[in-house]
Amino acid sequence: MTLQARFEEALTASKNLPERPDNMTLLEIYALYKQSTAGDVDGERPGFTDMVGRAKFDAWAGVKGLSKDEAMEKYIDLIESLKD
Repeated sequence: MTLQARFEEALTASKNLPERPDNMTLLEIYALYKQSTAGDVDGERPGFTDMVGRAKFDAWAGVKGLSKDEAMEKYIDLIESLKD
């Protein structure tokens, strides 16, 4: 199975996890997804009043520099670990 196919399978699995992950894990999932699909974060960091946007931006910035393939692998591994 190709990396892209495994990634798409993990995307589907992420919507059917046995329990909702904690907020930090959700941010990690978001960051790896964005890095996999859009590459490095760009633009300005959201202002202090947008705490959710700021947390998402910071999480995505935290994986800056990972290649799309590396981000996909990490995403797949993270979702697999949450399925158990």
